[in-house]
Amino acid sequence: MGSALTGDTAMARLPDILTVLACAVACAAAAPPADTTKHDPTMGGNQAAKGRIEWHDVTRWGVEGRAWADQERKRWFDRLPAKAEGKVTAAVWSLSRDSAGMMVRFRTDARAIHARYLTLKPNLAMPHMTATGVSGLDLYARDDSGRWRWVQAVKPTKPDVQAEIVSGLAPGLREYAAYLPLYNGVERLEIGVPPGAKFDGLPPRANKPLVFYGTSITHGASASRPGMVHTAILGRRLDMPVVNLGFSGNGKMDAAVGELLREVDAAAFVIDCLPNMGPADVTAKCAPLVRQLRAKWPSTPIVLVEDRRYTNSWITPAKAKFHDENHAALKAAFDTLVKEGVQNLHYIPGDVLLGVDGDGATDGSHPNDLGFVRQADAMEPVLRKALESPK
Repeated sequence: MGSALTGDTAMARLPDILTVLACAVACAAAAPPADTTKHDPTMGGNQAAKGRIEWHDVTRWGVEGRAWADQERKRWFDRLPAKAEGKVTAAVWSLSRDSAGMMVRFRTDARAIHARYLTLKPNLAMPHMTATGVSGLDLYARDDSGRWRWVQAVKPTKPDVQAEIVSGLAPGLREYAAYLPLYNGVERLEIGVPPGAKFDGLPPRANKPLVFYGTSITHGASASRPGMVHTAILGRRLDMPVVNLGFSGNGKMDAAVGELLREVDAAAFVIDCLPNMGPADVTAKCAPLVRQLRAKWPSTPIVLVEDRRYTNSWITPAKAKFHDENHAALKAAFDTLVKEGVQNLHYIPGDVLLGVDGDGATDGSHPNDLGFVRQADAMEPVLRKALESPK
């Protein structure tokens, strides 16, 4: 063993030691980063290695579910235009920064599909909702019959996401749709494919959208992934664009939101605000909101939705009474509007929106995936009838 350096000797050799350390740091910085990406045997290499993925910025062709597309926004992926700030409540404005309901479509023959995006908020999950639903991307594709089928979802672990969504895809050129996060905002989003793959961004369809105005349930709590909220399910079943204006805890039939809705040329308006309202508010605000929309859109279908019953309301009498009174208030408003001669007004009862077995919610209030499917099942026939009604 060699003898240890004395303090004076060590100090004398300090410049040499620092020089060696500096060289080591510089060499480490110059070395290429380790490739930790997943190997895709169908593509013959590590496709996410630097320079091996072609990235496409979705803002270049647009996303569906982004109403007021021609108006200035604070952030590109905001749900409301910039002018809404200060007109809607502060809570509604803050919640409108989430990208709930937005969907980007593209066509590719790639055997692997990647995504990179940055979320607005660092918190990726909630106690009753997974990070995949709050902050993930959810990929679907059309099968050979034209039906939308699930492919894979991104499971984010940090706000700055770069991920291979799926690999080993069957050969063929097909249409894809990726749903954006439900309870988080998006600062930027790109879709990536290997070099040489065909890729076409598909602009938003020109069809009039189905517009939902509602609460945390419409917002998407507690879907396991963005494609499982009922608004997305109905969009796939009806094969039409959807605008999701769910504002968690703040869907209250506000006139300020109604004024913004008047600017949207919708296929139908679905008003689903009762979970955030009591009977007195329903009586005071429902008919005025419908009249507000009718003044601009005389024949566009308007669908009023009763609040779902808490899945444990069968054993909690106070909750059952609340729903009974809320439903009665909405039905009375509906009957009043019909007597006034309001046309193309439709109604969806709430008793079975989540089923009757108590298994349709995560916490008694917010649907799980089963509850969202049941809610879509209950709404679909009414919406089809409304959309087919004479305009």
